[in-house]
Amino acid sequence: MAIKFQYNKTSLNELGKQLKVRQKALPTLQNKESALRLEVRKAKDESDRLNEELEGALKRYDYLAALWNEFDPGLISITDVDLHTVKVAGVKTPGLGEIHYELRPFNAFVKPAWYADGVAILKELSRLGIEAEVYREKARILDWQRKKTTQKVNLYEKVQIPGYQEAIRKIKRYMEDEENLSKASSKIVKTRHAAEEEEASEV
Repeated sequence: MAIKFQYNKTSLNELGKQLKVRQKALPTLQNKESALRLEVRKAKDESDRLNEELEGALKRYDYLAALWNEFDPGLISITDVDLHTVKVAGVKTPGLGEIHYELRPFNAFVKPAWYADGVAILKELSRLGIEAEVYREKARILDWQRKKTTQKVNLYEKVQIPGYQEAIRKIKRYMEDEENLSKASSKIVKTRHAAEEEEASEV
């Protein structure tokens, strides 16, 4: 990225301000990047843990496989899932609230005794699955934000800060050269003027 500038004091001051802004912001961005990296790992780990717990629960209830054929799948359904916003390292992410179920009434005298347990098991399994999904989405959002922050850190660190420093160096060098030329030319003018005066006085 080429930084546009002019060889004057106004441009020098403006570039100085821009450089300070970026140098001040860089440590904050670097801290945010490492915080996001950590939070992404935590969210992924939690999603993996919940998926493992879900798999474990499914294996635990494997012995009921034959009984599930008798279970009415329409007996329980999810009507709504409450999600709220949780700020993590300044990024809005989803958090799981309450899961709302609709339970169709059933006759406990007619249906098998384990039906109530079946409902509780389905609630547990669905909660684990939904929570794992929420954490996976949280990890995805955080990772996207981390990538954006990394890009900004790289832009500041590798492109803009060195670019502004180089531009400032060029302007200062140019202004010093101008000043030296001006001093040298005024010296030449003075010397020439003095020589002319000397010649004039000799005549």
